[in-house]
Amino acid sequence: MRAVTAVTNEDEPGTGETVVEQQHTGGRRGAARRGRGPLLVGVAIVLVAAVSAVGALGLGGDGEDSDGAPGRSSKTVQVTRATLVDQTEIDGQLGHGPEVPFPIKAQGTVTWLPERGTVVRRGKPVLRVDDRPVTLLYGSLPMYRELAVASAANPATEGADTNGQGAPAAGTGGTTATPGQGGTGQGGTGGTGSSTSTGGGGQAGGAEGLPAGAPQTRTTALRGMDVKQFETNLSALGYTGFTVDESYSELTAQAVKKWQRDLGVPQTGRVGTGDIVYGPGPIRIAATNTRIGASSAGDPVSYTSTSRMVTVSALASETAWAQRGTEVSVELPDGRSVKGKVSSVGTDASAPAAGAGSGQGSDGGTGAPEGRATVSVVITFTDQKSLGRLESGPATVRYLVKERKGVLTVPVAALVALAEGGHGLELASDGSTADRFIPVTTGLFAGGKVEVTSPDLTEGAKVRIPQ
Repeated sequence: MRAVTAVTNEDEPGTGETVVEQQHTGGRRGAARRGRGPLLVGVAIVLVAAVSAVGALGLGGDGEDSDGAPGRSSKTVQVTRATLVDQTEIDGQLGHGPEVPFPIKAQGTVTWLPERGTVVRRGKPVLRVDDRPVTLLYGSLPMYRELAVASAANPATEGADTNGQGAPAAGTGGTTATPGQGGTGQGGTGGTGSSTSTGGGGQAGGAEGLPAGAPQTRTTALRGMDVKQFETNLSALGYTGFTVDESYSELTAQAVKKWQRDLGVPQTGRVGTGDIVYGPGPIRIAATNTRIGASSAGDPVSYTSTSRMVTVSALASETAWAQRGTEVSVELPDGRSVKGKVSSVGTDASAPAAGAGSGQGSDGGTGAPEGRATVSVVITFTDQKSLGRLESGPATVRYLVKERKGVLTVPVAALVALAEGGHGLELASDGSTADRFIPVTTGLFAGGKVEVTSPDLTEGAKVRIPQ
């Protein structure tokens, strides 16, 4: 066993020189110094406390075995080459993402509602109003107008009123009569009804039996991207006989009648604004905010994605990692870890309510400290089966901050502070060299290890762990 002491040389007054010596228990040096008296014992007690700093300077080693010396350890570890990864964790919530209300425009009484969690696909109802289905179709445009074949008067004769001819007669004939029923000339009976007219003949509604110069009606196709969106869905449901384009033609109307027949609703060939709703794809019923027998007004049904995802509330000042497509690791509620990707990052920052402190945010993510703004980050998964059977629960998202590949590493506990500044390691004797301290440059700290570099350090070298 060896101890290190510092002794002032009293035989040469005025020199003030500090001598570092090694004292071996039971050795001849210990016996020779036994007569120096209490003064040396006191000095030794004070200076033994500084042995770690002296050892860090490399002043105590002479190549002899130092195991068991104060401040030293016999435990050694090898320098290894590895990849260090610095990750940060943030709490989140596994679920199906944010709820979105369906824009139901059908007016009436709710007569049927789906159960929460039901997956609804194209062509299926999301609810029934007055016992008529409100059918889901896929698309981004809303249903903002009725879809039907339009009718218009012949522009060549529309509004003509020469010498009293062409003016519609009073009665039930109106401006458009039943096809095939013509007028009787001047002063005759107009349309299907009878009414005396002093100057005008009746208006013909059909193409046959029209008197010369009488107004005619013709059909015109409704046009627009909303028409193409609807026809795309109609074709995907298996209905044919029309061309998918921006024109709602008579052929489209015929296909619509077949669709309406299969739905069990009147076959009008027209699609009302309340007959369908558009969604981004298959949807999952998240909530029903009404009851059967109540009015359909408001937002009676809301939906989410059918895919599971994790939502976190990240500090707005710390979202550099949250780029779309960034890979992250997610620890699920059952303890398993799966890979995910950042799908979307919110553009609107929100702060928790005053007094809320830290805790769960409203979207399921972890709330930030009071007064600190957050944004919502959504993590999605390509392989939904990897998530198992769990539908919801707390999750932990880990994202990469920094990575260093193939670097020399040692446990952080192996580092010693050098008196001249910086860090060092104590290289253990390999039999041909003595224990010695070397300065090292530190890099990434991660997982209890630290990256170290030094010209005197090689992979496989052994370093001591200070006590």
